[in-house]
Amino acid sequence: MMSSIVRAAWVLPIAGAPVRDGWVSVENGRVQAVGHGRPPAPAQDLGHVALLPGLVNAHTHLELSGLGGRVAPAQSVVAWIRAMLAERAKGAAGAPAAVARAAQAARDTGTVLFGDVSNRLDVAHSVRGDGVVFHEILGFNPVDPAGMVRAAHARLRAYGQAGAPGLAGAVVAHAPYSTAPALIAAIASRHEGPAPLSTHLAESAEEVEFLHTGRGPFRDLLMEVGTWTPAWTTPRCGPVEYLRRMGHLQEGTLLAHCVHLTPSEIEQVRDAGAVIVTCPRSNAWVGGGVPQVSRFYGAGVPVAIGTDSLASTDTLNMFDELAALRRLAPEVDAALLLESATRMGAEALGWGRHYGTLSPGRLARMVAVDLPVGTGTRSEDVEEYLVSGVPVAGIRPCHP
Repeated sequence: MMSSIVRAAWVLPIAGAPVRDGWVSVENGRVQAVGHGRPPAPAQDLGHVALLPGLVNAHTHLELSGLGGRVAPAQSVVAWIRAMLAERAKGAAGAPAAVARAAQAARDTGTVLFGDVSNRLDVAHSVRGDGVVFHEILGFNPVDPAGMVRAAHARLRAYGQAGAPGLAGAVVAHAPYSTAPALIAAIASRHEGPAPLSTHLAESAEEVEFLHTGRGPFRDLLMEVGTWTPAWTTPRCGPVEYLRRMGHLQEGTLLAHCVHLTPSEIEQVRDAGAVIVTCPRSNAWVGGGVPQVSRFYGAGVPVAIGTDSLASTDTLNMFDELAALRRLAPEVDAALLLESATRMGAEALGWGRHYGTLSPGRLARMVAVDLPVGTGTRSEDVEEYLVSGVPVAGIRPCHP
């Protein structure tokens, strides 16, 4: 039986209040207890650091890592999609070396769990045992929607059996503007846990326009790529209602972005038991707009956090994402933002029994963050520091 104790100036269990001069005892890789003051046995002293659960990146696209630095910020989502598709066609997006570097850089800055979106599954093994792979399919004019879904499930099973044992996955729809209603409905009807459904939703005003009118830049894009069909009936509703009609708005469904939701739509998301995964740096990069972070929290919607891909942000560092959220929503308690980056993300991905808090029985995969001299007289100061822009040199994984 392997046991150890680590102590720190501050321990943030997330499941409870921060502990000053705290310690965490670990047995066989799992948290045994969290305490204050003198530990019950000799301990490794981490010094003037904050120790907290490893972070959860609930929405990323590791297979686009090779596009880092190759897709410039855009004025609109449609413009960014055009540029991204052009670069992806050159073949370097999912280069294994680039994916491995990106995943390792995320782990080096404290991420322990990923919600990774994958179209081709060729690099999904990068998160094996460390999260969920959302096998994303799309097609606005499919010949056989049910057959497409069956084939996607078969690919996911085969990939897990052959190359990524222990892979947790789900077949999901890309977005309302790229996935036919019959295909979305087929995905939803075949869904089985424990991994949740996921989709991109309300990422741009153009998406909302398309659903309400059937016109706009997304229709133009579909015509350009040869997938538009005049058989499509304009739903004349917002994105949340559209998902509901397709059966895709289920309890636990992850809705990435949600930049352009009305207050009533945010309440509908809450009432459905779905989860918003906010990615503010990506939203700015692709020209999608500014997420209504304060309204998400004010309405009581479960909020998790993602970085999206290196094609639409500079880093996969979750502390960078927290800093962006803090700038957008200074009125939201820092403790709530930290909870979104840990417990809420873990629960959203179906891994809440193992990650997200420093509670007895959870995996002891933690992150230590150096605190500046003078920080640490109040827990609020420590929490605020962690969400306000942490130097990368001060972050180190802690897996005793």
